Amino acid sequence: MMRTDIPQTDYMYSGHVGCPGCGATVAMKFALRALGEKTMMVIPACCWAIIAGAHPQTALKVPILHTAFETSGAAASGLRAALDMRGDTETTVVAWAGDGGTFDIGFQSLSGAAERNEDFIYVCYDNEAYMNTGVQRSSSTPYGTRTTTTPGQGWKNTRKKNIMEVLAAHRIPYAATASIAFPEDMIRKFQKAKEMKGGTRFIHVFATCPTGWRVPTDQCIKVARLAVQTNFFPLYEVEDGKHYTLNYEGDRPVQDYMSIQGRFKHLTDTDYQEIQGMVDEDRDMLLRRVGEKSLCRCA
Repeated sequence: MMRTDIPQTDYMYSGHVGCPGCGATVAMKFALRALGEKTMMVIPACCWAIIAGAHPQTALKVPILHTAFETSGAAASGLRAALDMRGDTETTVVAWAGDGGTFDIGFQSLSGAAERNEDFIYVCYDNEAYMNTGVQRSSSTPYGTRTTTTPGQGWKNTRKKNIMEVLAAHRIPYAATASIAFPEDMIRKFQKAKEMKGGTRFIHVFATCPTGWRVPTDQCIKVARLAVQTNFFPLYEVEDGKHYTLNYEGDRPVQDYMSIQGRFKHLTDTDYQEIQGMVDEDRDMLLRRVGEKSLCRCA
């Protein structure tokens, strides 16, 4: 049944400078609908540092603290401490970083904050490469992808880092995946993270990049939906590092998702079979952690 309590107030101005079809801008739109106006964003160097606009202009109706690429976790920790010292316990602090600033460059400060269980929400909007600086591979880039640093026959031949399992291993109160193609599920997860209060909450958002993925700009949502339907990007939640809930179970072959993207055009049927095996392996591992009783088809 369609939810009727989805917040309708937007906290983004028109006129942002995101690329046409940018999934990261859709992600921000939904996230702020869930979080509301009492939110402060910590944004490191990433696409969104540009999308928001150069000072004194901004595309957001909430305060932004721009910070260095590697410091999101530390900056969000400090901002939370400063607000607490002022007696402000209502404002939600959100670190909003790309995959490069989460999986790679910013991981040390994120891990430190998660180990201390700092009270903020950390969001990784994942477009699977360093898109802002020219589509270079990151440790979030999937196996089989061509990027500007993995060109020709040198396409990326290592698997994507499982950042959810890494954060779950920190035993934080809440970690979840979300997709811009499933807005009700995404908004619910942001609301849940906001209401939890206390401790580090991590949300991994799948955000299509038509420019870097070489797909038509009007296919942003379709591609994101296929990622979930093929189990390439499963939707699930982990509480306290051990309680798993699966929100959607896909049943389509991974080739349906990958074959419509230019970054995968070089792959052969043999390559797709190999990648399907990887996806199935990850799905089986997730299902073992979920267990039959936790399965929920609610996305």
